[in-house]
Amino acid sequence: MAFREGRMGIAPPPTERHGVRSPQRRRDIALVSERERTLNILVTGGAGYIGSHAVRLLDRAGHRAWIYDNLSAGHRSAAPADRLIVGDLTDRPRLTAALAEHKIGAVMHFAAFALVGESVADPAKYYQNNVGGSLSLLEAMRAAGVGKMVFSSTTATYGAPQTTPISEDEPQRPINPYGFTKLVVEQALADYAQAYGLAYAALRYFNAAGASPHGDLGEDHTPESHLIPIVLQAALGQREKITIFGDDYPTPDGTCIRDYVHVDDLGAAHVQALERLRPGQGLRLNLGTGQGHSVREVVEACRRVTGRPIPVEIGPRRPGDPPELVADARRARQLLDWQPRYVELDAIVSTAWRWHSAHPRGYGD
Repeated sequence: MAFREGRMGIAPPPTERHGVRSPQRRRDIALVSERERTLNILVTGGAGYIGSHAVRLLDRAGHRAWIYDNLSAGHRSAAPADRLIVGDLTDRPRLTAALAEHKIGAVMHFAAFALVGESVADPAKYYQNNVGGSLSLLEAMRAAGVGKMVFSSTTATYGAPQTTPISEDEPQRPINPYGFTKLVVEQALADYAQAYGLAYAALRYFNAAGASPHGDLGEDHTPESHLIPIVLQAALGQREKITIFGDDYPTPDGTCIRDYVHVDDLGAAHVQALERLRPGQGLRLNLGTGQGHSVREVVEACRRVTGRPIPVEIGPRRPGDPPELVADARRARQLLDWQPRYVELDAIVSTAWRWHSAHPRGYGD
C-alpha cells in the first residue's frame, strides 16, 4: 500500500474565468492554504528530552501535537495530559488506531533507546525497539495513509569520522549497535520513499544540550550520560566531583571536543524540515552549530554560570571516544533556512542551569 497524499483542494467554480477570483473565492483559498499548513502531528517519544521541546514548538507553529510514548524514559509531566497516548512502538494496532483517530498528517519519530554502552551490552534491546519499533511505526503509517516523517537520527551513524567538520558526505560506518540501528532506519526510510512515496527527513544530531528558557522543560535521564547535566549535578552537590576521561588528546587543552546544539534549536529544525517534505523524497541533514567546545571548556562555562566550584579529576581515556566531533551543518542552513539561536556555550549552559537548579530531582515522576 502506498502512502496517500493528504492535501486538500477546492475545485474552481464555473463562474471563475480568466484568472479573476471573487472575494469569497479568495477567502476559500486562504482557508484551505491555512489548513494545509496546519497539521496534527504524532510525536513518538514526545515525553522525552528533545521530543517534549519539539511538541511545544509545534504548538507554537500552529500545529497540534499528539504524544505517543511508553514512558520508559519519558516523563508524564513533560507532556500535555490531554494529548498523551501511552503505548509502545511495537503495538501496531494501537499505533494505527491513534493515527486514524486523531487524523494525523505527519509523524515526528524521537522514540529510541540511545545509550551507546548499553547497546553494546544488550544489542537485542536496541534492534527490537529502535529497528523493530520503527518498522512497526512505518507500517502503521502506511495502513493509516500517513506519508510524512521527520526522524531523529544521530551522528553515531558516522562512527569514527576521518574528517572534521563532519558533512553529510562523510561515510556512515557506525561502531556500535546504537549507531547501526539508526542507520538501518535511515535506509528503511529511503526504501519506503522509493517504493511507497514516503516523504521524510533524517536529522543527525550532534550533542543536544540546554533546556527550555522558561525553565519548565529540561533534561532528566536515568542514568545521566550527557556532560552538561553531569557537571551541573556536581555544582548542585549531587556528585562529589566529575571525571574527565583523558587529557592527552590531540586538541588544544588535551580533552575531547564536541559540538553542543541547543534542544530548542533542534526542535526548530524539525518544524522547518516538516514544512519541506516532498512525496518520494528524503532529506538527510546534520544539525550542529559548527563550533566545538572541549570538556574543560564546558566545565569552565558551568563554573561561570553557576558561580560554584566544581571539583574535577582526570581519568583514563574511554575506548572509542574520538578526539573531535564538530558538525558541518551548512546543508541544513541552506535547505531548511535554519539558523541556531544559541551559539554561545554560556547561553546554552544558562538554560540548563535554570532547569536543574529549579528541578534538582528532575520531573520527580
